[in-house]
Amino acid sequence: MFDDEDKPEQSAADAPGVVVPADTAGTPPPAAIPDAGQAAGADAEKAAMVEQAKSRVAAVKESLADKAAPTPATPGAPKPPVKKKEEGPKPVDASADPLVKTLRQKFAAGIGEATSFLGQLSVQVEAESVLAVCEFLKDDPGTQFNYLSDLTCVHYPMRAAAPLEVVYNLFSIARNERVRLKVALAEDAGVESVTGVWPAADWMEREVYDLFGVSFKNHPDMRRILLPTDWEGHPLRKDYPLEFIENAWTKRHLPELTDVQREQLDQRRAYGLEILSVPQERMMREILQSGKEVMPKDK
Repeated sequence: MFDDEDKPEQSAADAPGVVVPADTAGTPPPAAIPDAGQAAGADAEKAAMVEQAKSRVAAVKESLADKAAPTPATPGAPKPPVKKKEEGPKPVDASADPLVKTLRQKFAAGIGEATSFLGQLSVQVEAESVLAVCEFLKDDPGTQFNYLSDLTCVHYPMRAAAPLEVVYNLFSIARNERVRLKVALAEDAGVESVTGVWPAADWMEREVYDLFGVSFKNHPDMRRILLPTDWEGHPLRKDYPLEFIENAWTKRHLPELTDVQREQLDQRRAYGLEILSVPQERMMREILQSGKEVMPKDK
């Protein structure tokens, strides 16, 4: 064993709390450099801190992904089936209606299909029987349809055999009941006038003749009521063009326009300013306001 006197002398650099200054080149003295064990411990500590930071970042990302992912639906009772949209009312057969039975008993083959839609009775009538049916419905004490509320027409271009259908809307003031009669007609066929049953049918039948082209036999004044007598075509038919066209009537009755006037008229029509935009149109307005007849009556 060594005595205290035999211990090697401790250098100033090894003394605790003594700072050894670096040399002039800035390099620390050998005594200030930690040994290999201490350096390895510091690197391991830094590596552990980096791993902890990475694990924290991974945990945060995983939690965010869990929140974003939709939660699977727990199995339970099946969803009820989607309720289909309810269909609207449809016409139903009205053969059992008392009025239909009465008409079929009296006119037999002259009465066709009968339907009811929302309480409104519609009866198909042959063209040859419509006048007799109307007279019966007005004069019979059990019906008393003494008011013709409307007479109009419908055009069905897809029905080749009978594209036109005249409709009579009748009302019984005494019994507060309504009935609708329908008469299918061919393209050039006519039907008997009912002005002898209801005088109010006069202008209604003329309007149907003017706009649909249906001729009413034995009408007291069968001519157009809205358009000039020599107008070509019937505007309420579905095959009548909707856009503006220069027809034969305008060529016959309006004076010729110069090229400049024609260009100005086309420009105004393109901007929707064709109403009263040329002197000829203003002239027609003055004629109508003064009470003059534009076209002579066919009498």
